[in-house]
Amino acid sequence: MFSTIRIQTAAFDVGAETRVLGQVSSQVGAITSFTGLVRDINDDAGVSSLYLEHYPGMTERQLAEIVAEAAERWQVLAATVIHRVGELRPTDPIVFVGVASLHRGDAFQACEYIIDYLKTRAAFWKKEQTEAGARWLTTRDSDLKTAANWQADDASPKKS
Repeated sequence: MFSTIRIQTAAFDVGAETRVLGQVSSQVGAITSFTGLVRDINDDAGVSSLYLEHYPGMTERQLAEIVAEAAERWQVLAATVIHRVGELRPTDPIVFVGVASLHRGDAFQACEYIIDYLKTRAAFWKKEQTEAGARWLTTRDSDLKTAANWQADDASPKKS
């Protein structure tokens, strides 16, 4: 399996990243991607910016482990995870997860798995700037519950 993990300050090109996934193998039958954007509101507070930090080396290793786990469960031919750090503004792209597979079902499930675990297991810290001042964000309960649903499925056989 081919994988790319990048943490960067620069914006990324979703189209270019998707094209790279499609060129990995002539066996690619499906590419699924998720692009997360910075919102201008969170918990009813206006957000003017979002600042992200990470733990260099450790964060990339955690992301690589999540991608490897997805590849064990589904027929993943290639995966790309790009996460931005630094200061971002509303509507800026913050994260890209792309998965290439033989079939759409594997691509969809692996992509969803990767983003769900990225949000709960990767070492990123987010600080929002709002009208009321700056605040550090914590992992949402809804994200923890979503990740827990995958854990309930961990004993199931590899899907294809």
